Amino acid sequence: MALTGLHYIGAILVFSLITVAGLYSGKKVKNASDFKYGSGKSGAGIIVGTIVGTVIGGSSTVGTAQLAFNYGLSAWWFTLGSGLGFVIMLLFFSGPIYKNGIVTLPQIFSKEYGEKAGFTATILNSIGTFLSVVIQILSGVALITAVSNIGPIAAIAIMIILIFVYIIFGGIWGAGYVGIIKTILVYAAIGLCGILVLSLQGGLGVFFSSLPTERYFNLFARGVAIDSGAGISLIFGTLTTQIFIQALLMSRTLEIARKSLLITAILVPLAGIGGILVGYYMKLNYPEIVPGTALPLFVMLKTPPLLAGITLAALLVALVGTGAGLMLGISTMLSNNIYGKYIGKKAGGKQELFANRFSIVLILVIAAVFTSRYVGSLILEWSFLAMGLRGVVSFGPLCTALFLPGKIKPVYVQTAMIMGIALLLLGRYILPPHIDPLFLGAAANVSVLAIGLAKQRG
Repeated sequence: MALTGLHYIGAILVFSLITVAGLYSGKKVKNASDFKYGSGKSGAGIIVGTIVGTVIGGSSTVGTAQLAFNYGLSAWWFTLGSGLGFVIMLLFFSGPIYKNGIVTLPQIFSKEYGEKAGFTATILNSIGTFLSVVIQILSGVALITAVSNIGPIAAIAIMIILIFVYIIFGGIWGAGYVGIIKTILVYAAIGLCGILVLSLQGGLGVFFSSLPTERYFNLFARGVAIDSGAGISLIFGTLTTQIFIQALLMSRTLEIARKSLLITAILVPLAGIGGILVGYYMKLNYPEIVPGTALPLFVMLKTPPLLAGITLAALLVALVGTGAGLMLGISTMLSNNIYGKYIGKKAGGKQELFANRFSIVLILVIAAVFTSRYVGSLILEWSFLAMGLRGVVSFGPLCTALFLPGKIKPVYVQTAMIMGIALLLLGRYILPPHIDPLFLGAAANVSVLAIGLAKQRG
């Protein structure tokens, strides 16, 4: 397959639209406050655009189609688990977080448990978020190499440059305004793919009759302990992802923040359905392909060139936008909790803004080197690990900070964070493959916190 002039025209239309939105948003960034959370003056559209624009990336599009190719409905856990996470955030966490008014998760921990806990949370939470950035680059490599003669290393370079350009001039405004356009484009593209699959295949009945039911129409096809762990990872990870907390603080009011979360919770699970249908179709009709290329190959093979160009560009923007949103979360944590506290204590707004942007460049370079070692790996497995890492570090301490203030000594919180991530990683090597190591990491985190709570009461 070769890209034609119509493919390029479709892609140029999308990139032109995104560029205009990015330039417009960049004009709104006057200081570090604007860059990080829009100075708390945003409406529901920007907030939903920021959150959904971050969630709907490589895992929920390319990664979902890849896993559906192998395991069917089990691939829905990424978007379904995220949706459940936003429901829980809406019901229990939005009020305390919004009223707290603190920009980053580590700042919440620093306020409640001291600077060491904040520092520990910054480093460990950033590791989990970093892996999510890597996932977007891996997805981009799969997309670019599937539709062109570009090699993996060049594709990594393209993704790094695009993420940098996307966010460096707009910060949270870029993630918000471009997120709105990106969300519309991606949902239209994925929805179109889903409808086209049903039309080409003659309805869902063909899939039910042709694919093994137990494997392809079972939410727990990979095993209850694995897929339930994946769902819990997404819930925990959603509640502890920095960019989502920043998005809440963008809101003019708590009511707008909650309305935005409700819209997000409805939209996000829907995004996975189109990718699952594409995975079914490609498994049935093109079983010999590399699974990670299922979605881009479907677009190239089954849609007109102009529409294919628009769709592929929209998917690429989705990956880039998600990577950019996550990068902004990491850079905000590092600049606020490392640079602001230990390096640039007297830095002004422009110096802080420079620190934000410099950290983005540095992390992207590290991500490029890391990604080059894992090209072709299963995208959603990385996604579940990344969310789980953030969850076992921050979920328990976040709950105790918001709902049990003053009840646990800092030493137990720091120990819980370190034990959580250490045992999650250890569990990947010592547990049977049918058990998600999240359970071991979460148990360690909760157990240490429970001991700390009991000691305080005793």
